[in-house]
Amino acid sequence: MSSGVNSETSQFNVITSSTAQKADRATQKADLRRSLLKARQSMPQEIWRQKSDRLCGHLHNSEWFTQSRTILAYFSFRQEPDLSPLFLTQHRWGLPRCEGKNLIWHAWTPNNPYLPLQTGTYGIPEPHPDSPIIHPHEVDLILVPAVACDVRGYRLGYGGGFYDRLLSTAAWSRIPTIGIVFEFARLPRLPIDPWDRRLQAICTEVGIFEPKGQK
Repeated sequence: MSSGVNSETSQFNVITSSTAQKADRATQKADLRRSLLKARQSMPQEIWRQKSDRLCGHLHNSEWFTQSRTILAYFSFRQEPDLSPLFLTQHRWGLPRCEGKNLIWHAWTPNNPYLPLQTGTYGIPEPHPDSPIIHPHEVDLILVPAVACDVRGYRLGYGGGFYDRLLSTAAWSRIPTIGIVFEFARLPRLPIDPWDRRLQAICTEVGIFEPKGQK
């Protein structure tokens, strides 16, 4: 009897510890997210513009970029690094549209009068639903927005899990990904959960960095 009780108690302690660790990681992520978003949004416009332009220059000159034809990106929101200077290149661009808990990718051309951008659920500009859909096999590179990234390649997002769900699927997981953040948000180590996906590289206004260190 006592052996069975001890076994059940041990299992309960393991579950309780795991739950507490998960809650602690969630709190750490929320605190980091709040702090880094505040720092990013307080950046003066001229500094934000300069850093964004430098970041775009590193991307534009990289093999990741020059060897790609179809690239998925995003429109800057809440002072994310602005990638719009790159949209004038001869690449085929895709932008995300939120549909439930998933991202649907659409081909997008600047200044298209027939299929203009629309404001999505979260107040972010999105492609028109009638714009052509881009499928995974067409994509060469994904530029992933983030609140922060760490030197191992892990990303802190906005809490919705959209990119983690996307990159967990077989069709999307093979595509190279670059996390886009300013240098102050490239951190030594982020708290991670089992569902967090590593990126192939991180780009800031300082340069492009490939992950290092242990998982």
